[in-house]
Amino acid sequence: MGQITIRPYRGTDEPALIALWNATMTHDRLNESVLRTRILLDANFTPEGLLVAEEEGGLVGFVLSVARQVPLFLQGLEPELGWITAFGVHPQHRRRGIGCALFDAALARLESLGRRRVLISPYTPNYIIPGVDVAAYPEAIAFLQATGWRTVSTPISMRAEYTGLQIPSEILSLERRLAEEQGISVRPVRAADLPVLMPFIARHFGWDWFRFAQEYLLQLFGTGADDICFLVATRGEEIVGYCQQRRERFGPFGVDPALRSRGIGRVLLFRCLAEMLTRGFHCAWFLWTGEDAARLYALAGFRPVRRFAVMAREIGAGC
Repeated sequence: MGQITIRPYRGTDEPALIALWNATMTHDRLNESVLRTRILLDANFTPEGLLVAEEEGGLVGFVLSVARQVPLFLQGLEPELGWITAFGVHPQHRRRGIGCALFDAALARLESLGRRRVLISPYTPNYIIPGVDVAAYPEAIAFLQATGWRTVSTPISMRAEYTGLQIPSEILSLERRLAEEQGISVRPVRAADLPVLMPFIARHFGWDWFRFAQEYLLQLFGTGADDICFLVATRGEEIVGYCQQRRERFGPFGVDPALRSRGIGRVLLFRCLAEMLTRGFHCAWFLWTGEDAARLYALAGFRPVRRFAVMAREIGAGC
């Protein structure tokens, strides 16, 4: 075994990093396009944030850390926070202290930037996965727990098959009652909705959901896209909920907190799924939801496929 060197990423590392990434993050592999567009071209990327462990000219480990240098809309720079969004040590080189060395270097960099708390890994806009997949990466969970990280939430990824979907009669009845008794209806988004829709999303769901909706709407109202469905729930001129989808990826969707538990979300959910089927998309998936929302999705046939641990640690102690 040779000497391990921890250093920032170089452009010439790309083939070796992709091979290492795919050997370690086996359930979340990437290619050149994903590396370049989701990581290297992220506005908050710096080579010093993507540290690699090198031995005898080969890469044996990496850690990707992020500190905002560009504000996320009015959410700002979040100056106390840093994120680690991906990491791995080649299976043939584990238990040699490489992971600790990489994490110590990444945490020291984040501390030098004034960060006081680090999360794995709900960084937006370009997170890879919501956290550490507890079934796919048990060694990573054990490593993190042994080095002072704690689980702060457990997002769920879900998927459903929708060939032959029929909207249940109880959902159709609910839709009629909402329209007749409360004046609430679900329809495709219109350009005239935009001045009200975007503040609604930012106010009730935050700036990352705003960014996500904006990305879809820029495509929908720009060049156009028949692989996008974007629905709104309205009460008169008021927007009270919305739902979005692109190809097989469903969501996010949400309802005004003051109007929840009336069934608006269920109607949005089924109407969007039915529209997806007419566009030729026979399955749906999403990467991140919580336990409460998962129960609603289960009513529409979604089942959990992955469970993640979002983990946190205060900066200060070494690995």
